Amino acid sequence: MKSLSPAQRQHLKGLAHGLQPVVMIGNQGLTPAVLKEIERSLAAHELIKVKAASDEIETRRAWMEEICTATGAAPVQQIGKVLVLYRAGEKPVIALPK
Repeated sequence: MKSLSPAQRQHLKGLAHGLQPVVMIGNQGLTPAVLKEIERSLAAHELIKVKAASDEIETRRAWMEEICTATGAAPVQQIGKVLVLYRAGEKPVIALPK
């Protein structure tokens, strides 16, 4: 899991503001199929939002950690039930501030 500087995180939050969630973690929780979809979305978009169905904040935090560990993504932020994740592509499209 890559860590972001505060400036990079702020930049990504701004970019993520207008995005819609592309993956939904349903009542089944974080299944291999959901992880595969997150992986595919990160490869295609670099910056994604994931909507988590759980009402438990601790569960959502654990999912965020698990997703980042499994995919190598960096956590950008978590607002309520929405998780924002970033992972640079092979040819990064999003230019991060230093």
